[in-house]
Amino acid sequence: MLLAIDVGNTNTVLGVFEGEVLSHSWRVKTDPRNTADELWLQYGALVANYKICGLSVCSTVPATLRELRTMIAAYFPDIRTTIVEPGIKTGVPLLVDNPKEIGADRIVNTLAAHTLYPNGPAIVVDFGTSTNLDVVSPKGEFLGGALAPGIEISVDALAARAAQLRKVELVRPKSVIGKNTVEALQSGTIYGFAGQVDGLVNRITVELVESYGARPTVVATGGLAPLVMGISETIQFHEPDLTLLGLRLIHERNG
Repeated sequence: MLLAIDVGNTNTVLGVFEGEVLSHSWRVKTDPRNTADELWLQYGALVANYKICGLSVCSTVPATLRELRTMIAAYFPDIRTTIVEPGIKTGVPLLVDNPKEIGADRIVNTLAAHTLYPNGPAIVVDFGTSTNLDVVSPKGEFLGGALAPGIEISVDALAARAAQLRKVELVRPKSVIGKNTVEALQSGTIYGFAGQVDGLVNRITVELVESYGARPTVVATGGLAPLVMGISETIQFHEPDLTLLGLRLIHERNG
């Protein structure tokens, strides 16, 4: 079985594949202070009932990636491992000014989106610590995109800087017009971020239509994507396991 590990700034997502089927997945907090042994205690407990024959890893947290390498060397020494980094075959051309700047997760998501929706351009909206919009050409090339502060970061910043405002539960309010402070904050956050995404998607769509004569497929992923599903007017599909799928595909390409 293949263990795919996607290390994000806030959360780490792990998934176990049996062939092409994702058997189980977990979401845990990312702590860059964790040592290799602590990672093993956490990850090892989750996958104890699975016979792991391969590992595929991407990370946006350098400190955690360093400890992951140590953990793999100590506890998975004989298992074929793929770490998404320069030199790894991804099949994703990076049509940007500086390819070294592109996070591994964005490359992985590009491959997965093009595999699932190959008949035209695509936009991946990844709702995580930051909100990433990754643009994919009809050929599966990474064209670039847009980055914005994530939903939780924005709520935390507002609560920290505004004396009379506080953190609220991120749920859809009864109406857009909030009748109290909590509802007003929920409205501004949920509908505001959905509107931000819709505005960016619409502008990107104009450029894609000019370049390729086709409208993109818009796919949402990331831990906070469910907050805007059904509210955003441009998101068509929700693929919560998009990054894990991409990690499996890259592992297969480097077999």
